[in-house]
Amino acid sequence: MIIDATNLIAGRIGTYVAKKALQGEEITIVNAEKAVIVGDKKKILAEYKRRRERGSPMVGPFFPRQPDRFLKRTIRGMLPYKQPRGVKAYKAIKCYMGVPREFEGKETQTISNANVEKVMNSKFLSVKDICSYLGGSI
Repeated sequence: MIIDATNLIAGRIGTYVAKKALQGEEITIVNAEKAVIVGDKKKILAEYKRRRERGSPMVGPFFPRQPDRFLKRTIRGMLPYKQPRGVKAYKAIKCYMGVPREFEGKETQTISNANVEKVMNSKFLSVKDICSYLGGSI
């Protein structure tokens, strides 16, 4: 299954993908940098900056700054990733920035209830913007 993350809410993508991966499906997410986080811009950036600065640079915890890894880390939080079935499900999920050549021309799906247009709140921030704020190179 190939999912296009353009204008989809990251948390809703995560719950859908985690459920499908636990059922044994292979899932590929393209355009990860175009996924969005809903909320006030200042609060979102402050929260992710706090997460990024937690711990120490040599020991961790490590927090990703690339959009594809950022989205995959979000999905990891919705899986039992310390158990064998969660590890297997996590390995079945692939995230990409843009659309790789091997998936060009193939049919992509979208998650209808995860679209940002269905949310009453018009405030949102793309994953690309958050990652560039955290210092990631895009």
